[in-house]
Amino acid sequence: MYDYDLLVVGSANADLVIGVERRPGAGETVLGSDLAVHPGGKGANQAVAAARLGARTALLARVGDDAYGRLLLDSQREAGVDTVGVLVGGAPTGVALITVDPSGDNSIVVSPGANGRLTPQDVSAAGCLFQSSRVVSVQLEIPLETVVEVVRNLAPESRFVLNPSPPRPCRRRCSRPATR
Repeated sequence: MYDYDLLVVGSANADLVIGVERRPGAGETVLGSDLAVHPGGKGANQAVAAARLGARTALLARVGDDAYGRLLLDSQREAGVDTVGVLVGGAPTGVALITVDPSGDNSIVVSPGANGRLTPQDVSAAGCLFQSSRVVSVQLEIPLETVVEVVRNLAPESRFVLNPSPPRPCRRRCSRPATR
């Protein structure tokens, strides 16, 4: 009945990671390790993890028409994620600047880039993905109005999973409509 076990609607970022002896204080500069670039983003990471565990997974996201966007598309495909729902363009690919100290604690700053351009209209246009997915997962690294539109487009029998990260206020009631 379902083409996908999981549809992930969310962010896809390039993670720019630097190891540091300690995180800098305000106005301070510290030296770090060589820069490492990895595919990331809460949405993209969830899609890869599910696909690697054997779930038939699709991703609805937006990346830039740039090297980071190509890195993300390639990594999703290599993991077995269907990227039919990944839109390209509109802004540069989102980037996460990550510092990691020796204990493994990290600090992350995200520049949403194309993630911030994933619109409710993009969600509506992908209706066939929602109708063919058993579970739909979303995070808060995309616009809140896009998350609300995801809820509105759920198939009647599908399950909805929200990863409320990064935390942000929800001014509107984000619940599934009672009738269709």
